[in-house]
Amino acid sequence: MTDTTMEPGRPAPVAEKDRIRNLDMLRGWAVLGILAVNAIAFAWPFLVMMSEALPPVEATYADRVGWWVIDVFFADKMRTLFTMLFGVSVFLVGGERSDLDRGALLRKRLLWLGLFGLIHGLAFWYGDILLHYAYCGFIFLMFRSWSARRLLWVGGVITVFWAVIASASYWGMANLPPEFAAKMTQGRPVASPEAVQAVVDAYLGGYVGILGQNAQAWLMSALFFPFLILVTVPLMMLGLGLFKSGFLSGKSPTWVYLLILALGGANLAAAAIWGWQKHFAPEGTDPTLGLAAAATGAAPLITLFYVSALILLSKWGLKGLTGIFVPVGRMAFTNYLTQTLIMTTIYYMPWGPKLMGQHGPAEWWLVVIGVWIAQIIWSPLWLKVFTMGPLEWLWRRLTYAGPVPLRRVG
Repeated sequence: MTDTTMEPGRPAPVAEKDRIRNLDMLRGWAVLGILAVNAIAFAWPFLVMMSEALPPVEATYADRVGWWVIDVFFADKMRTLFTMLFGVSVFLVGGERSDLDRGALLRKRLLWLGLFGLIHGLAFWYGDILLHYAYCGFIFLMFRSWSARRLLWVGGVITVFWAVIASASYWGMANLPPEFAAKMTQGRPVASPEAVQAVVDAYLGGYVGILGQNAQAWLMSALFFPFLILVTVPLMMLGLGLFKSGFLSGKSPTWVYLLILALGGANLAAAAIWGWQKHFAPEGTDPTLGLAAAATGAAPLITLFYVSALILLSKWGLKGLTGIFVPVGRMAFTNYLTQTLIMTTIYYMPWGPKLMGQHGPAEWWLVVIGVWIAQIIWSPLWLKVFTMGPLEWLWRRLTYAGPVPLRRVG
């Protein structure tokens, strides 16, 4: 998930000169951004998201702004980037299909990732993505030796197909006649204040209640995640195709990045403008007639907008600005799981202040920004002393089934 190279039989840390800076930078941006999207899933029960309702708190102006920022700038875009980069990691760890030794190492690595994900999802937070990446990684093994052109065509076409379907579906749902809309929403869980509070009380009643509620939510998520394989694997293809073509390494012509900036920026601007109109419209109304939702369907294009912007900033002498994401990305596995530990401690673990059910988007942002600052500070400090993050070390230690150096020498 975070290592960019592995040497079969040698558990030595990856030399800094051999690391691909852009991948670490993009991974750091993704792991920080994904917290903004996940915040609601820590602060409120799964029932709120299942009902596709806002948290049952009085929405202030700041809450509406906070929700607009998440919806427009982060939702689906960070997961998309994380998935694309995971496809690159599968190749960099496992090499070509003809490399049997590295392939065996990769399979062990994916098995351990799946176990990490299972523990993470059942014992801490139902929204875990690691298990999903593990079994998708096993599927993706058969495609990792494809050429850049083939990966881009197959992964790109399927990704565009799903983006068109998503945009059309969002627009169509927003424009259904009332009687059809009512039928479409039949059977959807209702997040009444009483129902939500009952789940919150169960979470805050102790660790037994946490395990019970979290397990229920995890099982419902686990039933949904396999349907995402058809989205996830093509995104992995697209990511590896972009890497093999040199795009993610900053080797593509500048005009390519500028073209994506123009297209993705236009999409992002439309989503921002229409999204603002929708988020501040009276409850139950949509002055954009579905355009706000439809504009968010092309999330991969906005993801590539972010990628192009960060790469160009680095190429144009602003590595100091983009460099803050590099250490975070080098410890992405640790930082992702640390986010869970921090957020669950704040919102529902017995040893924390138990703030579940109390925060709206404005308060989430205060917490999220605090975690961002902490991880941006602590990641380079840790890496000054150690060669990798603590959980990266554990993951590699388990994969190699032998000693792995952690502390820097000299």
